[in-house]
Amino acid sequence: MSNYENIIKGNLQRLYSQLPADLADRLPATQAGDAFLFQAFGESCRIAPDTISIGDKSETGPAGIVISLYALQVTNSACQLAPFKAFREMPDSMPYVSAFASNTESVLLEHIDTIARASGRVIAQFNGSQEAQPDTGDFSLILYPLPKIALNYICYRADDEFPAAVTCLFSSNAPEFLTTDALADTGEYTSKKILDIL
Repeated sequence: MSNYENIIKGNLQRLYSQLPADLADRLPATQAGDAFLFQAFGESCRIAPDTISIGDKSETGPAGIVISLYALQVTNSACQLAPFKAFREMPDSMPYVSAFASNTESVLLEHIDTIARASGRVIAQFNGSQEAQPDTGDFSLILYPLPKIALNYICYRADDEFPAAVTCLFSSNAPEFLTTDALADTGEYTSKKILDIL
């Protein structure tokens, strides 16, 4: 068993040892016996006492850790979108800023035109929406990698004066539902899923 699996199983044991009576409302999720069903990282997700599944596969990697931490930390508060916050505004984010920029934002730069063409599919996969405000780049996608955490991807195509750019912002109260390092991972896995969709 890998270290990731050990952490996931440990988190599930903590969760189920004192299972909140209202966990289905907190996540939010559909409860089926002792399992909870919801969307995570653009796929169906199932939390059970002994495993976390994404799609039809048991999730034994870092994404499973993020989902288990979300289940442990999520509160009754609703997701508050505005004002969206940059990752560097998150508590104690400094050690993770460079990795976040590389793994969440820069990884998408060469795919901006493809993302624009596939934006409808990406939005549908993440139960998201298209932002249409004047200050949201050439296009902007609001995606939900977890039910109460929204990411706002603001994309700029390259032109004669400026290179392509991607900025990923978090819903205002995202730190209420995940620690800062887990939020960094959330951005990374969301961007990976966007590339998978393409």
